[in-house]
Amino acid sequence: MKYLVATDGSAVSDRAIEHAAIESTAWDAPLEIVHVLTPEPKLVDGSLVIPGSETAVDHGTRVLSEAERLAETAAERREASIETSTELLAGQPADRITAYAAEHGFDAIYVGHHGEADDASNRVGSVAKSVLDKTTVPVTIVK
Repeated sequence: MKYLVATDGSAVSDRAIEHAAIESTAWDAPLEIVHVLTPEPKLVDGSLVIPGSETAVDHGTRVLSEAERLAETAAERREASIETSTELLAGQPADRITAYAAEHGFDAIYVGHHGEADDASNRVGSVAKSVLDKTTVPVTIVK
């Protein structure tokens, strides 16, 4: 078993990371964490982040580092260890997540029910819905 969790750095993504880490420790399975750099500029902490820029890559690297720390903390709370790895991807999030999962033979994908760009309503966000629609492996959408 190999698990994949996608993060955008939001609180909902953090919950998906923690849930995926718990599942990974239960099955003694490796967990890979991905963050997708999107092709659109966005505002991060008051600064405009241009795709492909050093700032965008630095932000993505920080998101992955924090996500890996969250996964390790979740495993430690269960008095377990976890094998994690990270990957910074670029493109449209749902397309890259599902393609990456297929290319690398993941058995399951975990995502938050909405990302940082969506409102906090009970609707499933566009990325989570698209991942569910485009993949052939089980998807857990964490609220």
